[in-house]
Amino acid sequence: MKLGNNNRLRIKGKLAFIVGGSGLIGNEIVKTFLKEGAKVVILDVCKNIDFKKINSEYEHRCHYHFFDCKKLSLIEKYILSLCKKYGCPDIFVNSSYPKTRDWVSNNFDKIKLSSYKKNIDFFLNSNVWIAKTIAVVMKKRNIKGSIIFLGSIYGKVGQDRNMYLGTNMRENMTYSVIKGGIDSMVRQMASYFGKYNIRVNNLCPGALNSHVAGLAPIQSKRFIKNFISKNPIKRLGTAEEISYVALFLASDESSYITGASIYVDGGYTSV
Repeated sequence: MKLGNNNRLRIKGKLAFIVGGSGLIGNEIVKTFLKEGAKVVILDVCKNIDFKKINSEYEHRCHYHFFDCKKLSLIEKYILSLCKKYGCPDIFVNSSYPKTRDWVSNNFDKIKLSSYKKNIDFFLNSNVWIAKTIAVVMKKRNIKGSIIFLGSIYGKVGQDRNMYLGTNMRENMTYSVIKGGIDSMVRQMASYFGKYNIRVNNLCPGALNSHVAGLAPIQSKRFIKNFISKNPIKRLGTAEEISYVALFLASDESSYITGASIYVDGGYTSV
């Protein structure tokens, strides 16, 4: 199925900051936003964005800056410098996935307090502080903005252990805390910043055709079988499908949506 088949540029002329724009989902969001007329600033520790797949006509609208979410004390200063250079973004998306090296050991049996605290700082607290900083700048500059967090189905439901039967995957205690925290922050920010015409929403993917963070380059066949046995739409999702929901939330087509968690999961959380 070919997505995004329309002749109208939904976010033409808009400025978008995308944290984690070199990652699986972020990369697709970058390409989708460029196709739809936006100017995009990628903020990431890696420059893995595939510029060869970006048509040359978009290159002048795509910029990259090194940005390390783990350095919490520098976040505000760096965001303000970027706003000074490019202007305040109309759209802000955080699709980053900062984590410690022992991320795969953040299960109930093996997790260490030190790792838990670091990952909360790296992942949850960076998400919160970056978004807060961006929203305050939007407010000061009277920008009618859209802020999009990348949540998860595991901010709403617990991780079903049956999904991991026959695989080397485990539950991740910290991940659920992080995504649940993001879900709450979205509602809190929407409540406060709504009167300033700043919308804040939570885009929550289910399982995708992708790598497994810190563990494997692809999903195992057994996990896929386990997942689709429970999922109403009998397949995994794609990063491209996530990117078009991000486009909707970034555009004026969603102008009356704020404080929402949008589940793009093939119906997983509905059963």
